[in-house]
Amino acid sequence: MKQAGAAVSQSERDTKQIIVDTAERFFRDIGYQKTTVADIAKSLRMSPANVYRFFDSKKSINEAVLERYKREQEEAIASIAAEDRSAAERLRDILATSYRLNAARFAGHARMQEMVCAAMEESWDAIIAHIERFDVVLRGVVADGIARGEFRPMEPAQATGCIRTAMIRFMHPLLITQCECIPGPSPDDMISFLLSALEARPSQS
Repeated sequence: MKQAGAAVSQSERDTKQIIVDTAERFFRDIGYQKTTVADIAKSLRMSPANVYRFFDSKKSINEAVLERYKREQEEAIASIAAEDRSAAERLRDILATSYRLNAARFAGHARMQEMVCAAMEESWDAIIAHIERFDVVLRGVVADGIARGEFRPMEPAQATGCIRTAMIRFMHPLLITQCECIPGPSPDDMISFLLSALEARPSQS
């Protein structure tokens, strides 16, 4: 009986994954607002009622699509944070990787940005949770840099908030595109500036 239950559970997970894959394609091709649950169901040759067995709304499908993106980013930066390198090197790569992943997925892609707008209106709690998980990783690297003497003494949580705020135009899926025409530093220049601000200074006697 346990094996049968496990098989059903795996089948359900597979079906949910297929629904998310199909929804992502529709969101990317025609946009979140124009996509309906009926469109997704028709493409999969199932009824809308069957889709609703797995997701109670289009909003929850969008959350699942974005959760995949967030998980990819979170796993990437957690892997970098765990590497045996200097805190400065890890912090640089975390910020650069976050920018690269978001830019590749959202910059210049209006329909993908539509998904983010919908999430900001309908699923703000999920976005806040993602930011908090990002901050945990960032704060750990900053704290490690302080402990090693690479970074000057400071409150890690406050430093993390400052770093995230300074990098917002390079990491927010909407601002990456909206700020392209606004003069300012490149992502690499901003990261170098932040690392310089964090760097421990030799004491002057």
